Amino acid sequence: MIVSLTIVRYKKWRVPFALLAMAILRLPLSLQKGCSFWKLLGSGKNGTFDLQPDWQQWGLLAVWDDRASFEQFYHQSFIAFWWDFFLVEKWTILLSPLQSHGKWDDKQPFDTIADDNYTGPIAVLTRATIRFNKLKQFWGNVDGAAGLMTTAKGYIASFGIGEAPLYRQATFSVWESVADVKAFAYGSREHAEVIRKTREGNWYKEELFARFKPMATFGTIKGQDPLKGLIL
Repeated sequence: MIVSLTIVRYKKWRVPFALLAMAILRLPLSLQKGCSFWKLLGSGKNGTFDLQPDWQQWGLLAVWDDRASFEQFYHQSFIAFWWDFFLVEKWTILLSPLQSHGKWDDKQPFDTIADDNYTGPIAVLTRATIRFNKLKQFWGNVDGAAGLMTTAKGYIASFGIGEAPLYRQATFSVWESVADVKAFAYGSREHAEVIRKTREGNWYKEELFARFKPMATFGTIKGQDPLKGLIL
């Protein structure tokens, strides 16, 4: 199993085609061989949970049987043709799942491989479906804690992604080590407090947390590869 996350950016005048892609690309993805799970994603402006969408930036997360299945998709599929035709800027990271708990649309999409000896850079995906009656509490608390992430020790890069505005949100982030992730999640008073509130208040209808080993990156987003030089 290999997991891919591709982030794409459209020119401003092509944003209507980006919105159209969210509908049109569902059919070829559902028919794509070697793909067991996929999600077309919108993007927030500030690299984390965000009420302000970035209409130029979008994402695709997918789970592949093997690297060959991904390569066929990336170079020969209808979606690859769509991206090339509209001259989108795209950046992709390939990942090997290390740990995952929770569900996404009532599925556990990642087959994890325990590797207690791994000490390198770590990618983290956190996603949740927020209960409608808890939206006010969520958005009233999460912005401050999420904003601390970009200044935390070991932080490298992040993307705010989601399937729907307001209530189906996710953050994908990359860190120098697992220790840095744990230090931010539980050592930061503000972030630890938000975690406590989510548990006690039962804010989420469904949630998933996963860690990955970054395997490769290619392409650029906003003119650069945010992980350049990090993965050998």
